Amino acid sequence: MAVKKQGEYPKIRIKLVKSLIGRSDRQQATVKGLGLHKLNSVVVREKRPEILGMIRKIDFLLQVEEVGNDQSQ
Repeated sequence: MAVKKQGEYPKIRIKLVKSLIGRSDRQQATVKGLGLHKLNSVVVREKRPEILGMIRKIDFLLQVEEVGNDQSQ
């Protein structure tokens, strides 16, 4: 399997829209691993398989949208 060079992946904007109160430690760690800290915080990440897997685990807490490659945070 070929490995893509950095910068070849499209960007996605991830926003935390639900509280972490009462969530499991694993779910809280996944949110922290994505770089989200507080409610309504936003990060821009590459649409890589490992990031998509993290999003899939906690998709009910997040709002995700694709952004153009020319934009950054």
